[in-house]
Formats: sequence, C-alpha cells, structure tokens
Amino acid sequence: MHKFSLLILWILLSGCQSSGLIAVVIETSLGDIVIEVDPVAAPITTANFLRYVDGGFYEGGSFYRTVRMDNQPDDDIRIEVIQGGANPDREADYFSPIVLERTNLTGIRHLDGVISMARGVPDTATHSIFICIGDQPSLDFGELRNPDGQGFAAFGRVISGMDVVRHIQTGEAEAQSLLEPIVIQSVSRLN
Repeated sequence: MHKFSLLILWILLSGCQSSGLIAVVIETSLGDIVIEVDPVAAPITTANFLRYVDGGFYEGGSFYRTVRMDNQPDDDIRIEVIQGGANPDREADYFSPIVLERTNLTGIRHLDGVISMARGVPDTATHSIFICIGDQPSLDFGELRNPDGQGFAAFGRVISGMDVVRHIQTGEAEAQSLLEPIVIQSVSRLN
C-alpha cells in the first residue's frame, strides 16, 4: 500500500473502532477491498464470516461470478453484484449453514458496496459472499429477487476498494462465470 492509501485506511479504521464495527481487508490479485462488518446488527452472519476469515478459508478462494444487466436474460428482476467464496480445496472443513438474518431485522439494506451472504433456500448460507454494485433493494426482505421473499443476509459494507469491485464486475464472463476468476490472496482482520 502507498503512504496516502495507508493514511486514508487509518482514518477509516478510526471510525470502525469507535463504532464497534470490525474492519477486514480482502487482498485480491487486482487490489485490496476493505470492508467493515457489523457484529451488533448482524451477529450471526458476521460471526460466521469471521470464522472463515480467522480460519484462513478464503486464501486461495476467488471472486468467480459477475452479475450485470447484460448477463441475466432469464431474470425479470435484475441485480448487479460480484460473488466470491472460500478455497474449494477446504470444502470438507466448511462450517454448517447459518440461520438467515433478514434485512428487516438487521436494518442493513442492500445498498451500493454492501456485503452479504449468498444462499439458496433460507438457512443455507455458508462461506459465499457477494458485494452490491449500486443499490439492490430487490435483495432485501419482502422483495422478490429470490422467490421466497426472505432476502439475503447483509452484514457490512465496503469502505475502500469499490474501484476493485467494479473492475472485477467488468471481467470477461461466460454467462455469469468469470473466465478468469479473481484470486483472493488473503482475508484478515484489521482491528
């Protein structure tokens, strides 16, 4: 990191420490994404994410999916996100799925830069995460991107590195799968 980047990061982290938020850096082959996760508003989802972080599960994982307006031909409700996950070589050690913390309970909406847990049906989220590009209200509780209307479990937001997120989203893809997934080199707590 450059001195200027470190200064900005220090300023951002000062806010995290005073608010109880936990800062985490996702180091990728394209640059760093710094997020803050909220253990007060979303305790189950945050604890789940942090146990994957602390266990080193994301090292060797990747951002492998890009969802853009142009690659959702069969979806009536379109979104824009990138999705990534833990190292698939560690699959045997993944933790059990967690209970879905709905946005109507946490108050964390799917706005630009929000990080959330991917899932199939409710209560199936494990390690897969996605980051919103632009506001994505159809991912909140009561909305219909997921037919069950339960939404997804948002638990934090990007505080630095949205340029990296947007760069990942523009990657060449077949359907929604990046042809060259972006490697996650490490994920670690900053405070």
